[in-house]
Amino acid sequence: MTMPSRLLPGALLLSFACAMPAWAQHSHTGHAAKPETVPACSPQHAAMGHCTPAPVTPAPARGCTPEHAAMGHCTPGAPLLPREPIPPVTEADRAAAFPVLSHAGMDHGPAAYWRVKFNRFEAWDGGEASGQAWEGSASFGGDVQRVWLRSSGEREAGRTTSSNVELRYARAVTRWWDVVAGVRQDVRPADARTRAMVGVQGIAPYLFEVSAVAYVGDDGDLVATLEADYDLRFSNRLILQPMLEVALNAKDDPVRGTGSGLSKAEAGLRLRYEVTRRFAPYVGIAHERSFGRTARYHAAEGEASRETRVVAGVRFWF
Repeated sequence: MTMPSRLLPGALLLSFACAMPAWAQHSHTGHAAKPETVPACSPQHAAMGHCTPAPVTPAPARGCTPEHAAMGHCTPGAPLLPREPIPPVTEADRAAAFPVLSHAGMDHGPAAYWRVKFNRFEAWDGGEASGQAWEGSASFGGDVQRVWLRSSGEREAGRTTSSNVELRYARAVTRWWDVVAGVRQDVRPADARTRAMVGVQGIAPYLFEVSAVAYVGDDGDLVATLEADYDLRFSNRLILQPMLEVALNAKDDPVRGTGSGLSKAEAGLRLRYEVTRRFAPYVGIAHERSFGRTARYHAAEGEASRETRVVAGVRFWF
């Protein structure tokens, strides 16, 4: 039967209204809405009274696992507990763990010891002349008080051009510094002369070994010397030692060829190899220069005011 055209719009609306519930049910079935997430009660919200924190349930004790049961450490199904209870620590246990130490049976180093050391024992070549030089010391005593016997000098063309001997008493005043006092005997050049000495010696920051000493003669002569050296280690055995020596005089001494003020300075570099800690051969270079009236005294004797030397020697102690 043919539907009249005036009833067609109404039939379409009725069909759409009947299909809406089924379409909506299909849409919600295929795309379910996510459940609303409730945030946990944080300590800040609990402090403000907005919520109550959930009680914390302690984790159950771990039981006997199959791995431990296979090794015979426990019985399956039983809680994993020590086989024997741990007793409380007593005072006797503490005394046994921390006994009172006694040094009666220990070997201590001697209160006094001695050592002989030659810091320089070398031959040198200055181009126009050659010779030998030495600088050594012997000491005896303890860590606080020691007695030193020192000597240094040079030889040139088969004769001794300078030599001296010192007797020093040293007392430690700090961890790194000693105060020294004693007497010095100059043997060469010219006639022998005795002078009193006082000064300090020790280790400055960055491990510079320093000695600053003043010598006073009976005729009012005053001489001050400053010595400093440093060990620059390339390895445990290969060591480069820079050194500097400076001498100042209070007045002229034409007999010994020294003038007032800064009279002489020597700088050197010596590279040594310690075959053992007690024996080390070395090679190096040293430059010596005279100043002021000392240079003029040397020029009057036909000597140069400055000289560069190549040195080779050994450093040893026992």
